[in-house]
Amino acid sequence: MSADILALSWDSLDNLWAQSALKSVGILAAVLLPAGTFVYLFLFKMVSFMQSRLGPMETGPYGSLQLLAEVGKFLQKEDIIPERADRLLFKAAPYLVVSTVLLVYIVVPFGPDMTFISGAMTGGIFFAVAIASVSTLGVIVAGWASANKYSLMGGLRAGGQLVAYELPLILAVVGVVIQAGTMDMQQIVHAQAGGSIFGVDLIGNPYVLTQFLGFIIFMIAVQAELAQTPFDMPIAESELVTGYMTEYTGLRFLLFFIGEFASAGAFAALGATLFLGGWAVPAAWTDLNNNLFNLLGPIIMVAKMCILGGLIFFVRFTFPRLREDQLQKFAWVILIPLSLANILATTILKVAF
Repeated sequence: MSADILALSWDSLDNLWAQSALKSVGILAAVLLPAGTFVYLFLFKMVSFMQSRLGPMETGPYGSLQLLAEVGKFLQKEDIIPERADRLLFKAAPYLVVSTVLLVYIVVPFGPDMTFISGAMTGGIFFAVAIASVSTLGVIVAGWASANKYSLMGGLRAGGQLVAYELPLILAVVGVVIQAGTMDMQQIVHAQAGGSIFGVDLIGNPYVLTQFLGFIIFMIAVQAELAQTPFDMPIAESELVTGYMTEYTGLRFLLFFIGEFASAGAFAALGATLFLGGWAVPAAWTDLNNNLFNLLGPIIMVAKMCILGGLIFFVRFTFPRLREDQLQKFAWVILIPLSLANILATTILKVAF
């Protein structure tokens, strides 16, 4: 009997390790593939098209392998640590930034059964929004540990942006939570797919329509959370060289670069799930419990992420940088009151209808 129990426990342990390994590989793929796609489509090609040039064309077909060449270049560079830097925090900061992105994807569903955690996570969106803000702490740590005045100013600016724009981002999400009646991201997807607008369920009820104001506020706050233009004060080249990244070289600079685009992918995944219906299509079209959506779901999800990613980078390459006072005033005077008004309107309509 004891031998059978021992064999059973070893089998369970093997299954646990196998599942953990597969989920780890899946999360890495979910992080790196959208990040690489965003770099190639938007940083290399879309901005080139907007500036009437071709962009990278030599490395691989149409420059498709340029990103691998860039990664190889950074890996070969010398890893330099400033003499007066806090070595431990200086080394840890870029890993903190990247690891938070990995954790965001844990609660994002990519299909009816394509999730990285077993069972429902009733507070999924709360976890995602909370953990996404931790990456800014990595930026602050990098700025302080670098022993460089430009880096420190960049880190302090990043902290100010976090405080200012985390509030409208969360308040925009609250409107979705009120309308869906749940914080489980899988249930939010089903609520949009199976919903209707004025009794018509042909396209379901994507919250980008009923929560349009919340969607706009969410995307503006995401732009600021990512420190993308016009909210790129923490890394303003004309003032701070590259801000908190000034002293970083080689692999650690590469990690910040990956973290930037991976974070854009993570926020695009959150936005696609909350406002565009995530991996699903309208339930009126087909049965969403079909196993086929475990294959099609990730493709649909990535397509929606690319739509939002294109919007993020279009704004980045189009608008001029705000001043620090304009940046703060825009959050506290405009976005937060609008997001509170959106919550009030959503609550009234939820009770009335």
